[in-house]
Amino acid sequence: MKERVEKALESIRPALQADGGDIELVSIEGGVVKVKLKGACGSCPSALMTLKHGVEARLKEAVPEVVSVEAA
Repeated sequence: MKERVEKALESIRPALQADGGDIELVSIEGGVVKVKLKGACGSCPSALMTLKHGVEARLKEAVPEVVSVEAA
């Protein structure tokens, strides 16, 4: 599962990097993926929306075992 999550994050990373940010996988506990938004994404007012509507949606699509994505 970790490899599939990492692969999905790689597909998301260019969009985040284009805005001056990045994402790092911290852990996977059960179906909960914990990530850290870095750079501009770490302090962006839209970070929670990006996390839930962007990252979480993409990960659930690519890895059906993912239940949710949380900031670490």
